[in-house]
Amino acid sequence: MNKPAELLTRGSFSEIRQCLDEQIVSSVQLSEEALRRAKDNNDKWNSYISYCEDLCLSLAHEADKAIQRGQQKPLCGIPIAIKDLILVKDYKCTAASKMLENFVAPYDATVTTSLKNQLCPIVGKTNLDEFAMGSSNESSFFGATRNPWNPSRVPGGSSGGSGAAIASRTTILSLGTDTGGSIRQPSSLCGITGLKPSYGRVSRYGAIAFASSLDQIGPMCSDALGCAAVLDCISGEDIHDATTESSAPGNFYESLLHFRNNSDLKNTKIGIPKEFFAEGLNSEVKKSVEAAIQFFEKNGAKLIDIELPHNSYSLSSYYIICTAECSSNLARYDGIHIGHRSQKKNLSLEALYSQSRAEGFGKETQLRILLGTYALSSGYYDAYFQKAAKVRRLIKEDFDQAFEKVDVIMGPTAPTTAFELGQKQHDPLSMYMNDIYTLSTNLAGLPGLSLNVGFDKDKLPIGLQILAPRWKEDRILKLADFYQTQNPNTLVGAPL
Repeated sequence: MNKPAELLTRGSFSEIRQCLDEQIVSSVQLSEEALRRAKDNNDKWNSYISYCEDLCLSLAHEADKAIQRGQQKPLCGIPIAIKDLILVKDYKCTAASKMLENFVAPYDATVTTSLKNQLCPIVGKTNLDEFAMGSSNESSFFGATRNPWNPSRVPGGSSGGSGAAIASRTTILSLGTDTGGSIRQPSSLCGITGLKPSYGRVSRYGAIAFASSLDQIGPMCSDALGCAAVLDCISGEDIHDATTESSAPGNFYESLLHFRNNSDLKNTKIGIPKEFFAEGLNSEVKKSVEAAIQFFEKNGAKLIDIELPHNSYSLSSYYIICTAECSSNLARYDGIHIGHRSQKKNLSLEALYSQSRAEGFGKETQLRILLGTYALSSGYYDAYFQKAAKVRRLIKEDFDQAFEKVDVIMGPTAPTTAFELGQKQHDPLSMYMNDIYTLSTNLAGLPGLSLNVGFDKDKLPIGLQILAPRWKEDRILKLADFYQTQNPNTLVGAPL
């Protein structure tokens, strides 16, 4: 029996942790198996852009020594993949764009340093929508990622490579980024667990920026316990990121293990927003999500109907704010100082800028830059960007009022299961609607988690989203872990 393969294919985070601690399997064996699976499967799923083999095995060797000394932390020795938007020193970080095709990271992101400190082997860099702009992982310069549950379907985006890497069990841990649902939506479509932390809990230093007031790094894992362990590792104040706060660190992993032995949902109040169950929600998704919510009710939680009256404005508000910030952040890629430079001869300086950016950026990225530049231009700033910022405040106030009545909010993560590759590429509005239930969370700076709660008739995963007030990730993780320990059939990887 190949124990490392068995653990990656069927093991939970706690099972892998136990096998490492008891030295039934070594981190080197587990990491070698993860690298092998990642490389052997990449032609099928295209979930990785590059591999960090030397770094991975070096960290694995150090992890085995720490385990032998009994000095291991929760992530020690467990392989992880990292979205190719986050810097790993001396390895390429492309943002899935021709613009950064040959960029080698000169330093580690803060989260990368934290993972290295826990001796967590880094398998490789996962595919994504270019500069994290997309909901299907089809805009990558390196080609679309395919969903391991059905290779004709998308894995979701923008962290689709991270989602597919876990669904295909090349690893059980990954880091993604979430600007409007980019952790939660692919987690839903790939049948895994993904957590978008509160804005400010995790440092963004060393993550290539898309929309700075919305971006957040977070864990994508096979289960909630893995998410808790990763969140503990990467959380905290960072002098390199002024948006992080000293109140941010938590003890989620130990708290979750304690809750498993003392689980009680009797005082838990769950808000059910009518706006999340309106027109546009697939009937099979609705049925599975409602069944999952009823599971919590049967176990003592109280369901309370709530309203989020400004949620219908979240899509328009989000796409004004995120494109405006994207336009500003991506202005630095000019082909002169940073990024791809056109090789066309005899160009003026202005033409060189224009040609380099036209060649370096894909169509979706160009579209968002143009929209954002328009929204910020003279005469339109007040009409668009400033108004969107005011609506954003109203959306946050809706959540504030709701959380005066309830502890968490539940609803679907995405309106449908994974759709066909190419189905929505030429219909931007239809594509953007995939994030209709996740955008408002980023606008309000709240934490949100998606977990698998079932499958549709085509055996494609369905995600339940749980939201909580800022800094209250512990509520989300406890509820997700409670559901998963009672419903282990929802933790299966894709049938490869």
